[in-house]
Amino acid sequence: MEFIGSLLQRQGLCKADQYHFAQQLLTLLNAGLPLLNAIELLTESAPNSWVHWLHNLRDLLRKGNGFSQSLRMQENKFSAEFINLIRVSERSGDLTLALQTICQQLKDQIELKRKVQQSLAYPLITLTTSFLLVVVMMIWVVPIFNDVFSQFQAELPAPTRALIAVSTAFQHFYLEIALCMLISISIFVFAWLKSPYLQKRCDRLSLRIPILGNLFRLATLTHWCRTLGHLLNSGLPLPDALRVTAQSSNHWLSHDLSAEIFKQLTRGWPFGDALARVDPSHRLFDIETLQLLRIGSESGSLAEMLCKRSDILGAQLSNQLNTLSQTLEPVLILLVGLIIGGIVIVLYLPIFNLGQIV
Repeated sequence: MEFIGSLLQRQGLCKADQYHFAQQLLTLLNAGLPLLNAIELLTESAPNSWVHWLHNLRDLLRKGNGFSQSLRMQENKFSAEFINLIRVSERSGDLTLALQTICQQLKDQIELKRKVQQSLAYPLITLTTSFLLVVVMMIWVVPIFNDVFSQFQAELPAPTRALIAVSTAFQHFYLEIALCMLISISIFVFAWLKSPYLQKRCDRLSLRIPILGNLFRLATLTHWCRTLGHLLNSGLPLPDALRVTAQSSNHWLSHDLSAEIFKQLTRGWPFGDALARVDPSHRLFDIETLQLLRIGSESGSLAEMLCKRSDILGAQLSNQLNTLSQTLEPVLILLVGLIIGGIVIVLYLPIFNLGQIV
């Protein structure tokens, strides 16, 4: 139990927990409490899983460490963008503004994730249910028909024989099949966690999936624009903001492109030209986004343009998710009907030909 507890202590906070912490801290600071007193008050009412790192945070602040440095020492519990926004606020002396920016940013990210999950929930549930129905029919329904057909003194239709053969193999080896699937998934997950190359390949391939690939691209680009815009609005210079955006990226492609944009800026290229040079095939940045960000950088309103663009892209993503969800519902119902109906028809083929069989 202690080992499991230590593992949980090393895990980072999810976005919802970071948002909850930032929101509570902002409320206490707006009420006039000093930072250290606010942290102590949060410790008294915090969930049990927070108490350990809140005590560490309080002790570090008492020793004279800066707030951003104390957060960075909490075993990766806070994202890079969270810590860097706090670090910028320490320079400007306006911690409440940084917390307001963090709350808005995390709220937008959580809402975007909720929309994606909500839109994909129905298709996933439908596909999972249909898969379980097929498994049930293979294990319990088809063998019953096989016992009935074994009494017939005639050859069964080819589709029925094939279905019975598959059902028999599945019935005899379903444990082995399930074990192989579990081992394969475990190996893939382990390799994915340990191999950045595999993660990059999966992220790049995800953008090429028909229909869903554009949704992934919009979600990634929305997150990139919103993160960079918030960092620039907080007063962080563009090169530093790009570095933090790369560190907090939720997709390897946006991470690599952010790093490449940073390199182009250090070589003297303007921001608009740097964007065009690192993504000439528009894997992430569409033409309209490139043009708008070029205009924003040349007019000195890049942060505002990034925030506006993230709102527009988020609205586009939401509309496409709603359209996809509404379109998939009848398609999936039809697909499930075809699968189950096909199995039933194949099972009843010998009965339809009962006169010939007898």
